[in-house]
Amino acid sequence: MQISRSEQKRRFKEVEKLVAELVQLPGPALKQVESLAEICDQLIETAASKGSVRQRQIKYLTKFVVRLELEPLYDLVGQYHGKKLSEKKQQHRMEFYRDALINEAIAVQEELDEYDETLGEDWESETVAELQGKLPDIDPMTLTRLSALFARTRNTRHSREIFRYLKSVDEMRQRNSQ
Repeated sequence: MQISRSEQKRRFKEVEKLVAELVQLPGPALKQVESLAEICDQLIETAASKGSVRQRQIKYLTKFVVRLELEPLYDLVGQYHGKKLSEKKQQHRMEFYRDALINEAIAVQEELDEYDETLGEDWESETVAELQGKLPDIDPMTLTRLSALFARTRNTRHSREIFRYLKSVDEMRQRNSQ
């Protein structure tokens, strides 16, 4: 799945929000996370600054945090500020997967339109194969069927069903891992 520049910017903004939340955390909590050891002091110093200086420093620290594993950081923020930030991140990730699947199905349907054929419900999807690597519990037939229906009809109901299905599989995976 290729990530557009707009999507890259949105993801960077999400990490920037995460850094802004990290800055608000108490110093001892930040020092517990090994991956933040390099920038822990800078995060603590940024908490004391205000205005544009703070915003500049947050953008600077985001460049370092974006390279780290983000899940433990979202968990840390969730302990102090609730799970809202990580839930929003999960929603964006599921929307991205849904959009990638739908775009692939539309492209295949447009190719088939040249030959006056329709996209079958059991078509081979590279996006579904990639999704199986990330979410092994998904049913590929469900996703290919719904995406084919959307590509043929452009009915948004199918798009919402894809999103709901992906979200439920991801939530189930998270519950089983805890």
